[in-house]
Amino acid sequence: MSIRHLFLLSALLGAGLATAIPTAQAADLSLAQVLQAAKQNPDALAAQSTVRAAEADIRAANRAPAPTLSAGVSSIDLKNGNGGGSFWSQQRLDKSLGLDWTWERGNKRALRTEAAERGAGAARADRSDVLVVQKIGAHNAFYDLLTAQQRLQAVQAIAQSAQQLADTASRRLQAGDLSAQDAARTRIEAERARADAQSALLERQQAALALAVWTGQNPPAEGWTAQGNWPVAPTDLGPNAPELDALVEQRPDVLAARERVAAAQAALHSAQALKKADPSVGATFDHYPNGDNTSRLLALRISIPLNGWQRFDAEIGRAIAQEQLSQDLLQKTRLQARSELLALQQGWQASAQRLKIYDEHILPQATQVAAQAELAYSKGGLTLTDLLDARRTLKTTQLEALSVRSEHAKALGTWRLRSASADTTTP
Repeated sequence: MSIRHLFLLSALLGAGLATAIPTAQAADLSLAQVLQAAKQNPDALAAQSTVRAAEADIRAANRAPAPTLSAGVSSIDLKNGNGGGSFWSQQRLDKSLGLDWTWERGNKRALRTEAAERGAGAARADRSDVLVVQKIGAHNAFYDLLTAQQRLQAVQAIAQSAQQLADTASRRLQAGDLSAQDAARTRIEAERARADAQSALLERQQAALALAVWTGQNPPAEGWTAQGNWPVAPTDLGPNAPELDALVEQRPDVLAARERVAAAQAALHSAQALKKADPSVGATFDHYPNGDNTSRLLALRISIPLNGWQRFDAEIGRAIAQEQLSQDLLQKTRLQARSELLALQQGWQASAQRLKIYDEHILPQATQVAAQAELAYSKGGLTLTDLLDARRTLKTTQLEALSVRSEHAKALGTWRLRSASADTTTP
C-alpha cells in the first residue's frame, strides 16, 4: 500500500466516514439495535421483575383483615354422657358457630396502600435508572467496537505500507543502492506493524465480547460489524443552571428517592395510626338440644385491645428515623445527580474542543509532514531515519485522533442519555 492510500485512510478517519472492517460474513449491528437490546439484558429484566413484585405488594396492602370463623362444642358430660341419638339434634351438646371481624381504624388500610404504591413508584424509577445505565454501557461498548474496527483497519493499512517499504528496501539492497542496516530497519518496522495488527485484532474481538455482555446476546460465529458514523459535536453549550436543576429533578434516581420519601412519610402516618385500637366485632350462634325445648341462642360481642398510650412509641420512633433517612438520601442523590450531570456536560464539551483541535490542526499537519517526507525520500533528499520518524508520527496521530473521536462519541452519548433519562420513567 502506498503512502497515498495511507493519507486517504487518514482523511476518512478524520471525517468519521470509515465504518467497519470489510467482512462478508459479519453481522451488521447499528447503534439503535444495541440500545434496543440493552432493554432486554439480564439486569433490565431483573429490574422489571422487581417492579412486578412491588406492584403485587400494592394488592397485598390494599386488603382488609380477613374475618375469623370459629366453631366449638361445650357442655360435654364426661361422667354421665350426653345421651344417644343424633349428634346434632338429640345429644345434649352446646354447639356454637361464631364469626369475628377486625375493624381497622385510623385509615390504616389507605396508609398501608399508599406506602406500597410509593414503593412501587420507586421501583419503577429504579427500573428506568437501570435502563439508562444499561443503555449508556451498551452505547459505549458499541463505540468501543467501532473504534477497534477502525483501529484495526488503520493498523493493517500501516502494516501493508511498511511491508511494501521493506520489500522495496530489499530490492535496493540487492542492487547495492541501500545499506544492509537501513534494509534491516525497514524489516523491523514491518514486523512491528504486523505485531500491532495482531494486537488490534485481539482488541476488536474483546470489544465484541464486551458488547455482548451489555446487550445480553451472544455474538454470532461470524462476529459483529458495528455500522455507524461518528457523532458531530453540537454547537450549543448545554443547559444553564436553572435548566440543569430541572434535569436533576427529572432523573430516575432522584424520582426514586422522592418516592421513597413519600413512602416513608406514609409509613410514619401508618405507625402513628397504631395508637388507634382496632376493635374486633363478632357474633356466635349457639344450639343446645333439650328435648322439646331446644335452645337456639345468638351472642354478640366486641373486644378492644388495651394498648396503652406508649405501646407503639418504638414503631413510631423507627418510622420517624426512616423518614429522616429517606430525606437525607434524597438530598444526597440530588447532589450526586447534579455533580454527575455537570461532569458529563464538562466532559463532552472538553472532548469536543479536543476533537476540533485534532481535526483542524494536528491531523492535517501530520499528514502534510508525512507526505513531504515521502516526496523528499523518493528524490533522495531525506534519510530513511527521517522517513520512518514521519511515518511513526502520522501513525501515532491517526490512532490518537481515533481515540479522541471515540472519547467524544461516548461522552456526548452518555450526556444525552443521562439528560434525557426523564423520558424513560413512564411505565
